[in-house]
Amino acid sequence: MHIDIAGLAPDRIVFETSPLAELGLALHALSEPGHHPGLHGWATATASALEPDLADRLHEADFLWRHTFSDVFMAFAGVRGGNGRTGANLAEDLDILDRLDDERFVAAALEFNCSSLYGIGAPSPLSDALMRARALDMAAVRGPQQVEFAQQLLDDPASVRRWIRRLFEDCDQAFFADTWRRVRVQLVADARHKTDLLRRKGLGEAVGAVSPALSLDEAGTRISADKLNEGLANAADPAVGRPGLTLVPSAFGWPHLNLLYAPGWRPVIHYPVHRPELPSPASVELLRLRMEALAHPVRMRLCRQLARSPYTTGELAETYGITAPEVSRHLAALKKAGLVTTRRRGRYVQHQLDLTVVARLGSDFLEGILR
Repeated sequence: MHIDIAGLAPDRIVFETSPLAELGLALHALSEPGHHPGLHGWATATASALEPDLADRLHEADFLWRHTFSDVFMAFAGVRGGNGRTGANLAEDLDILDRLDDERFVAAALEFNCSSLYGIGAPSPLSDALMRARALDMAAVRGPQQVEFAQQLLDDPASVRRWIRRLFEDCDQAFFADTWRRVRVQLVADARHKTDLLRRKGLGEAVGAVSPALSLDEAGTRISADKLNEGLANAADPAVGRPGLTLVPSAFGWPHLNLLYAPGWRPVIHYPVHRPELPSPASVELLRLRMEALAHPVRMRLCRQLARSPYTTGELAETYGITAPEVSRHLAALKKAGLVTTRRRGRYVQHQLDLTVVARLGSDFLEGILR
């Protein structure tokens, strides 16, 4: 995934905090606590304290945040002619959301359940009959609740928008105002620090500090994100209103690194603030190497042996009845993937599985090789 910044003035790259964007990720953490192991306590306590009516309404709209993150939470990037600035509080962010025109609001709200063409700037289902029919057909696959919401949104977007604003305001009253007061200090400090880093040491240093999954090319004209999905945005495109790039820190984001790259919207990088107790994510390339390394049945068997104790190449060859060169080839693949460590003991070289790394791949695999 890439963001082109060629020709973009340095002062058009800004770090901002957004209460509405943080609310979106807080709601995501409530509905998908498995994605956020560091937030189990908060999610459990918050969910148990919700009034039944609010919990029911959150369930009705959770497609906006459960499986991914709707652009409606970053409306500051989509207001036509806007300056890309966020609100100082949730009320101001919601006022910005109200300024988002119906076509963009509807497209963003239907993106994940009723539109697979959002990222290429397809016609609006509010004005295009074929797109409307397509949206309702895709909603039907996801059940009557989704159909009812999509139908109402297409027939009367204003009423749905009022309903969603009221929902977010009730979330603020129920739990988010206290949550925002707690995390805002950290987010403001992070945005200030990254801004200072940008001014003193340049964009490359600032991007590297935001996330190890981000990089700036040698020409300084493109930011790339190490993500499995593909996308391209142009931060200097005048069609986004005031060209620029906004980077928004999040206390609830880990492990997600979200990039907004919808046509006509200002690009946004929504990144988790650094938390020392949480591991840095592996690159997509390293993840691919690990999956390929573990896909071979002989290497799976070697992992089982190496999980219990360190072994030399000769010992493994004798145990499994294969040649030492063949064992060495398999060990080389496991070491390249960062799954096996090697140490010398006198004239012997021993290999052992790195259980810390393996545990991050999944408990099923770890339990399987230790069974």
